[in-house]
Amino acid sequence: MAYTLKTSPRRGRAIPGFFDYVVPPLEGFWWQEGVDGADYGRKADFHWISVLRLPAFVTEADFAWAAEDAARRKKLDCSAAELLAVEEGLCVQMLHTGPFETEPETVNVMDAFLAENGYVNDLTDRRLHHEIYLSDARKITPDRWRTILRHPIRKISP
Repeated sequence: MAYTLKTSPRRGRAIPGFFDYVVPPLEGFWWQEGVDGADYGRKADFHWISVLRLPAFVTEADFAWAAEDAARRKKLDCSAAELLAVEEGLCVQMLHTGPFETEPETVNVMDAFLAENGYVNDLTDRRLHHEIYLSDARKITPDRWRTILRHPIRKISP
């Protein structure tokens, strides 16, 4: 659907404010039910959604058109796709290099930085662990995967 929107002018869809853009990398939001923060030892309990950032000019009507067009042309079931608006607020992020299994090491570095600077993680049911996948895991070895890890944070009250 993101590529359908990107190529909408060639498909006859005029979107007000449209400009040519590069489709950003895949992103994921992760959470666990009934867990304060994240328990990396219980990977099977993670829930997730995958997203692709879209330009602000994309409206609900444009999104619905893209879902219908992609479903028809690509024979895809786009019925579960939705247009989300995410406002993350204050966050800490760090580039993680390596397989997903070693992410807790990077998270520990982030947590130490927060503690040193008077902040704590603010992971809630609305503020989630966020990953931005800079590498295509199908094309390079896990030791070279690059993933931005982002956590919502808040200042510790004095």
